Amino acid sequence: MTKKNTPNVAQVPAPERRRIEDKRHGITRHDDYSWLRDDNWQEVFRDPATLDADIRAHLEQENAYQLALTASDKALRETLFEEMKGRIKEDDTSVPMKHGPYAYGTSFKKGGQQPRFFRTERDGGSQRIYLDGDVEAEASPYFQIGGAAHSNAHDKLLWSFDDKGSEFYTLRVRDLKSGSDLDDLVTNTGGSGVWNKDGSGFFYTLLDDNHRPSKILFHSQGADPENDTMIHHETDPGYFMNVQGSRLNDWIFISIHDHETSEYRLLRSDDMGGDPVLVAERETGTLYDLEEGGDVFFILTNADGAKDFKIMTAPTDRPGRDNWQELVGHEPGRLILSILAFERFLVRLERQDGLPRIVVHERATGNEHTIAFDEEAYSLGLGGALEYDTDMLRFSYSSMTTPAQVYDYDMKTRERVLLKTQEVPSGHDASDYVTRRLMAPSADGELVPVTVLYHRETGLDGTAPCLLYGYGSYGISIPASFNTNCLSLVDRGFVYAIAHVRGGNDKGYAWYEDGKREKKTNSFQDFITVARYLVQQEFTQHDRIVCQGGSAGGMLMGAVANMTPELFGGIIAEVPFVDVLTTMLDDTLPLTPPEWPEWGNPIESKDDYLNIAAYSPYDNIKAQDYPPILAVAGLTDPRVTYWEPAKWVAKLRALKTDANPILFKINMEAGHAGASGRFSRLEEVAYSYAFALRTVEAKSISTARHTTV
Repeated sequence: MTKKNTPNVAQVPAPERRRIEDKRHGITRHDDYSWLRDDNWQEVFRDPATLDADIRAHLEQENAYQLALTASDKALRETLFEEMKGRIKEDDTSVPMKHGPYAYGTSFKKGGQQPRFFRTERDGGSQRIYLDGDVEAEASPYFQIGGAAHSNAHDKLLWSFDDKGSEFYTLRVRDLKSGSDLDDLVTNTGGSGVWNKDGSGFFYTLLDDNHRPSKILFHSQGADPENDTMIHHETDPGYFMNVQGSRLNDWIFISIHDHETSEYRLLRSDDMGGDPVLVAERETGTLYDLEEGGDVFFILTNADGAKDFKIMTAPTDRPGRDNWQELVGHEPGRLILSILAFERFLVRLERQDGLPRIVVHERATGNEHTIAFDEEAYSLGLGGALEYDTDMLRFSYSSMTTPAQVYDYDMKTRERVLLKTQEVPSGHDASDYVTRRLMAPSADGELVPVTVLYHRETGLDGTAPCLLYGYGSYGISIPASFNTNCLSLVDRGFVYAIAHVRGGNDKGYAWYEDGKREKKTNSFQDFITVARYLVQQEFTQHDRIVCQGGSAGGMLMGAVANMTPELFGGIIAEVPFVDVLTTMLDDTLPLTPPEWPEWGNPIESKDDYLNIAAYSPYDNIKAQDYPPILAVAGLTDPRVTYWEPAKWVAKLRALKTDANPILFKINMEAGHAGASGRFSRLEEVAYSYAFALRTVEAKSISTARHTTV
């Protein structure tokens, strides 16, 4: 029997070169692998079976090749998976959050992949599961719940799911009494919706064919979605848009924004056909967020030069910018991240000196106090709230050594009650580990924060392997939070390090601005600085550093691979944004116009073109030695399209001068976030960690605890 189209796993995949030219601003660029971008990509997002046959054959050959090269790691991957799974409380339950007569939470069943949503009576009682993710996911190889919001009357549930990984969510309405879904089915949404005041319908965001949120619509329960009422149509493809509600159920917020500019429009939650009221017209470089506070709005903004943000107020009946009054002034170096309003208090999460803190502001008196913590590096999060008239604040705390803790905090009495500590069933002794916050001096005088975690028995003599993680874009900070997965590396003698490079907001908004657009290379130089500093301080050696980053962090991996490949023993690039120039030149792609403020617009600006071309990983691959590289992607990813890493890997193999392997693992049934189930995701982590371990030939600290390296 002859097998057809069986990939030759013994041969390194080498896709055909089909050279095309692209000429912009008088500059000609060649691309041998652009054909890997399916012209039918919009349809592929909705139906992966429509992928071009030649492209599919190449991707399947890549998967067969990486499976063949890593076959000997199967036992190691299984060991890592079982370790990481053993640190998860399989039947875990969240602390329910009170709202009216009920308290709402999520849970998992033992062996379950997906969350279950439940509620109890307000003061306790048995759980009633009203949405079981495992049941809903039974017929789909990929399944992700996007959101679940109960109505104000607690009688209906608005929930969404994505069954392709492409982030086109379908909205359903469930009767909470019967447990059955009603006939309402709205497709191609952004994943969330907001009930109107009386629960007769909901507002939602509709995505267009290019996966952009172009319209806010109102759906009346039981009506044909084709007849849904248009609330707002955003015609500028450069802006994201979503719809939110308020905890007092008075307002519908339409948020329109890119990475540096925002605008809000307001609608009363009982007005399904009115024209939304503009709060403050979009002004390039000015950001603001709204939080309802009864008869006032609290406004978090960087207006008027408040780079690290300030808090303003405005009457709800006159929210325009002319009526904004300062409540909490701007303080350089203190970045206000978010605010949460209650009837008697206003809470803000802020970061100063690289560490987060929670500040409670008493509305009647203006008095403030801070919720304090003692560790050298840690992570904080506001837990949200469903009720407005309460003195109780919920927040979470963890560090690299301390499992996540959930607290209720009485803002009036300042009493802190520990509700839950993350359980590690296989055991965890925080005293076995050390976490530190370092400062690596860069060439331009800046100090780059570094968080490190290692086992107390790990010798800091320069011989330890290191996994160095980085991101550095969009003002996103990688928190120093508890991560049970990385313990599988740390217990084997790894130093686990996070480089808080420019492009994030770890040292304020200026830290972000200093790592974007024409200053993007600061992110790369900071990461290189951290790698060299860890070696200088004898945490590791260069050939024992495996660096890792995903999405925009994958771009960071591609850039440092081109710039200083000799500094790294291996590179893991997950859903890597590596073909930056080509993507930013294609205004049909979902995120290209909204991303121009972050990277620049090379279509309109020659300077932006040259700036991006100077660092875009795909465009700067050269004939040199590269360390072993693992690239991971998802076929239906709308954020970093599959062809970016596919092209990158092909070009790397064609030009590099060494014999090191380059592996490309593509999930043919998932998107940007990888596999949807919690255990399926652990299998992907185990794959990456096995690559890291094999790359540096790491040895276990304790052979009694880990017999497999």
